[in-house]
Amino acid sequence: MSSSTSTQSVTLAIVEDDPILRESWAAIVNKMTGYHCVAKFGSAERALKEIPGHAPDMVLMDINLPGMTGIECTRRLKSLLPQIEIIMLTMFGDDDHLFESLRAGASGYLLKRTTPAALREALDEARAGGSPMSPQIARQVVQSFRLPTASPNADDLEKLSEREMEIVRLLSVGQAYKMIADQLQISVDTVRTHIRRIYQKLQVHSRTEAVVKYLDAKQGSGGRK
Repeated sequence: MSSSTSTQSVTLAIVEDDPILRESWAAIVNKMTGYHCVAKFGSAERALKEIPGHAPDMVLMDINLPGMTGIECTRRLKSLLPQIEIIMLTMFGDDDHLFESLRAGASGYLLKRTTPAALREALDEARAGGSPMSPQIARQVVQSFRLPTASPNADDLEKLSEREMEIVRLLSVGQAYKMIADQLQISVDTVRTHIRRIYQKLQVHSRTEAVVKYLDAKQGSGGRK
């Protein structure tokens, strides 16, 4: 790592075989306050060999790599560096890859078309112990685990204020914090305060869990808004 890099920065490595995407992700990360890309790799084999020497806090991992897959690389890295946070990147949501990635130890699962603002939120969420997922991926998780006989608790939504309901609805359609702030004409800090209260009231610890609970309760209540 460069000696000029703040010791407080969260360090990342990027594993992506497309050089344009790899450089693009690195540039996005390096523009984020508090984050710094320390290494970039075009293959899982090279990443597996060199990442332990860099010991980054986090890894952005492409799933479909030539040779060893990103899922297998994740499994092996987690055995070497159990504390590392790995977020998978994919072009399309795929149930099999999703659950294989989570079983391998991935902390989150994002579509590559994720915006820089949403990526920043996902990194923050993973560092806070959450499991960030693109909204489309979260919906797949809900559908995969929802049983026909399940009875979602609509009372969960009754705990939320009107403003909190609006914010969690916007979260469920993929809105980033800044987009929510602009739409509701409030500050990003106010959005974060509302989200902390939403987490407390719904007894969840991440955006994905909040969205899952919202969608479940909404369906169970017949579409209450």
